[in-house]
Amino acid sequence: MTTDRAPAYPRVLDEPLPTACHVDVARANNRIESDHSRLQARLRPRRGLKHLRSAQTISSGHALIQNIRRGHYELGTDTDPRRRLTTAFAELTLTI
Repeated sequence: MTTDRAPAYPRVLDEPLPTACHVDVARANNRIESDHSRLQARLRPRRGLKHLRSAQTISSGHALIQNIRRGHYELGTDTDPRRRLTTAFAELTLTI
């Protein structure tokens, strides 16, 4: 479990997860924070999401795009990584 250095975390995390490893080293969660920074950048101009369904739709679509770009699916994997997203959507269009 990676968190910041808030004093409440050790006490709260030990109750439900006594065997969990709690990491509170400075900058340990930078990879986690930077992973969803693109999603945050898109949501801030829209002033957040008002409904849970909207949040689910946006976050699942964002996860799909990120996973295609990273090559986690067999869509567009045989092309240049810069064109992977375009190729993947062309393949999905042919499939549907």
